[in-house]
Amino acid sequence: MAANLPQKQTMSQLSTKWAALINPVLANPITNGLILQNQALTTGFNAVNHKLGRKLQGWIPIGQNAQANLWDSQAMNQTPQLTLNLNASADVIVSLYVF
Repeated sequence: MAANLPQKQTMSQLSTKWAALINPVLANPITNGLILQNQALTTGFNAVNHKLGRKLQGWIPIGQNAQANLWDSQAMNQTPQLTLNLNASADVIVSLYVF
């Protein structure tokens, strides 16, 4: 009795399978971001150039050198394709992942 061996697949079939697995990951906006290191923020409003070349979809603080609360005012940002409008509760240096 023959064992159930995997069928040989053509390169085209494999490419289709790989694309079905990889394309959703690549299409996720969070995978297409940049790290902005050592951004000096002052207490209050700060406009940070996010360098994405498109409208910002989100941001994540990945490091900061002091205790400070951060929040954005993107809802009122007139240039979301260029800047991230951040507010800080204290002077702080932060690193941000923007996407």
